[in-house]
Amino acid sequence: MLISKVSYLGELRTSATHLGSGVSIITDAPLDNQGKGEAFSPTDLVATATASCMLTLMGIAARTHGLNIDGTTVEVTKVMASNPRRIAEIRCKLVIPAGTLTGKDKQILEIAGKTCPVIQSLSTEIIKELTFEYQ
Repeated sequence: MLISKVSYLGELRTSATHLGSGVSIITDAPLDNQGKGEAFSPTDLVATATASCMLTLMGIAARTHGLNIDGTTVEVTKVMASNPRRIAEIRCKLVIPAGTLTGKDKQILEIAGKTCPVIQSLSTEIIKELTFEYQ
């Protein structure tokens, strides 16, 4: 299934357009890899996609079980390695409004988040540190 078209704009910048919606995003090489760092880098998108995927799966679980996770946020940290340059670690700190969530509700949400397709697709060599904080 064709999902996007990506164009090189020069100066280590790309534009990616989602073909279904027409929405575009820009990427830049990071400052530590000859880039301007004025937008997400491709590896930033991988780490960020992890958080977005987790929230989506948790949202599906919340909808299925009549839970409310509106206002949940994720702080994403990416750690790079070298030789070869690659993502070594992705840390996601999820901050979830506890509201009336029970222990069972929290377990349902955490299992859903941890089983998102992006996490399942990432190399087992990438450390995935997932922290769930209820406030």
